[in-house]
Amino acid sequence: MPVDMGPQADVPEGGAKCTTANGKPFALFRVGTGVYCLDNICTHAGGPLCQGKLDGFTVTCPWHGSRFDIRTGQVVGPPARKAVRSYPVVLQGGRIWVDLP
Repeated sequence: MPVDMGPQADVPEGGAKCTTANGKPFALFRVGTGVYCLDNICTHAGGPLCQGKLDGFTVTCPWHGSRFDIRTGQVVGPPARKAVRSYPVVLQGGRIWVDLP
């Protein structure tokens, strides 16, 4: 079911926003006209991905340096070995809608 995660303008270009929906933490990332949503918990040691450094489509966990593709959640650099869950995003009327289970 799509959940309103707020205005697209709240996520800085080339940056991230920490948010919560349905009692669960999520990380929103914005690159160009695209917005991407991941679970906000690194699969290595639980670090907050929304506080990581974003370089293109790769976010680096601030705790131990695991790297993930924000478009898919796939691991692109260790120590994490398991992908982070990603969620479909629709931008409508300047708002971010994320399809959450």
